[in-house]
Amino acid sequence: MQQTNVNDSPNADARRQTLRHWLATVTDTQPLSLEAGGSDASVRHYWRARLPDRSVLVMDADPAQFDVAPFLARQAELVAAGIRVPAVLAQDAAQGFVLLEDLGTQELTPLLDGPAVARDWYLKAIDLLVRMQAGLASAHLPVFDAGFQRREMEICREWYVGVHLGCQLDERQLAVWERSLALIVARNTAQPMLFMHRDYHSRNLMVVGNELAVLDFQDAVHGPVAYDLMSLLRDAYIDWSEDFVLDLAIRYWERARAEGVPVHADFGDFYAAFEWQGLQRHLKVLGLFARLKHRDGKDRYLADIPRVFGYVRAVCRRYSELTPLGRLLLDLHGERETVGYTF
Repeated sequence: MQQTNVNDSPNADARRQTLRHWLATVTDTQPLSLEAGGSDASVRHYWRARLPDRSVLVMDADPAQFDVAPFLARQAELVAAGIRVPAVLAQDAAQGFVLLEDLGTQELTPLLDGPAVARDWYLKAIDLLVRMQAGLASAHLPVFDAGFQRREMEICREWYVGVHLGCQLDERQLAVWERSLALIVARNTAQPMLFMHRDYHSRNLMVVGNELAVLDFQDAVHGPVAYDLMSLLRDAYIDWSEDFVLDLAIRYWERARAEGVPVHADFGDFYAAFEWQGLQRHLKVLGLFARLKHRDGKDRYLADIPRVFGYVRAVCRRYSELTPLGRLLLDLHGERETVGYTF
């Protein structure tokens, strides 16, 4: 959860007063202090309230912009499956307030200090992921289908290519883009489907004692098996060597098979699915980071764009079917190649 400056407009001040009143009502005490606890890449804000006997967090989400119902439903399902998540202490969906257990401020990301230390934490995260995949139903969740995946990648064309790079695709370039997206979607929708967190990475894992707790689970879907592991190991905020990622991916695959998670029977097939799904996610992330900068004024995500683009470029180079997309993206970056687009 990233620190942020909270808007001090009159409307924001009125909202804060409403929150204070609600908090006093549900806790039977006035908070000693109410400080900005952070925000994420969505419209939610968090407040850390100091009470006489404890600290709690309040999720503040304008109901006109964010529905807390999916968050509450997924939280209850995760608790029932034995997954560590913040406890819900009180909630008012009509006002967009949720009172949460305060798990502290220790994200996993800063603890990933070198492969030796990081490996142990990633193995914990992998174990937690397998428990979620093996223990949670997902048929009732939105399906991460072809249309869903395509819409996400189009965020890249609109915000990263169109706004951030200032480019509009011509007819030939658009044909390459469309055919490449069709290939990506076809590969990804052929994967086994199950519970998918959809944003499972180091900034959404909190360290509580010696265990990991999961955040930001409200967007979970019924989706491809390789997605969450890819999100964890090809993190937009921290990168690792290919050997390190491969070793952890093998360990996940072995653990998942042992627990009955429907991974591919051949690890090579699973790892290819991991990479193709990564391409889909990272194209979306390029668009999201550009949108956060240009629409929402959140500049901090710009520093992570080169890493994410590096993931995209590497996968496009590795699979011949993706060569045209790789050349197109290099052209848009001004790194022109002389060979034309072919399929």
